[in-house]
Amino acid sequence: MLSPPFSQGDGLMKQGFLEAGRIINTHGIRGEIKIEPWCDSPDFLRQIDTLYLDGQPFNVLSCRTSKRDVIVGLDGVTDVNGAMCLKGKTVCIRRDDVALPPGRYFIVDLIGLEVRDAADDRVIGTLTEVLTPPAHPVYVVKGDREYLIPAVDAFIAETNPERGYIRVNLIEGMGD
Repeated sequence: MLSPPFSQGDGLMKQGFLEAGRIINTHGIRGEIKIEPWCDSPDFLRQIDTLYLDGQPFNVLSCRTSKRDVIVGLDGVTDVNGAMCLKGKTVCIRRDDVALPPGRYFIVDLIGLEVRDAADDRVIGTLTEVLTPPAHPVYVVKGDREYLIPAVDAFIAETNPERGYIRVNLIEGMGD
């Protein structure tokens, strides 16, 4: 699952692109860049061969993780000055370049889904945000009130972005 932030109104999103991180600095003198990934793990970006900056494709020449960041060498970026020009840019990936395992979703595909109580199929609100603390994601659902629902099997009964909903198991006190 890719972590936030995402901008659903972005023109690139409509073309099958997803925001995957932000260039936070240069690394070394050979033009490498340091990316803050917006993914479950920095290793996620290691599977990507092409990154997009301002809609322009850049072939990935090298990619390695460094703590929570990713160090990337891009084709055509050969020195620190070239890398410095990219600082602050959002890194996008092509949706079709990623194969998610069954049951995994991009957060951008979940935001805005109707959330229903699995017990009675009552609509309790809309998924507005996905928090990503260390233990597991937490869904922020806003309706008549705000719910914080752990995104784990015990609480998530069904996720169906194609049909526009998520069904959740509420525990006593959570839905009151």
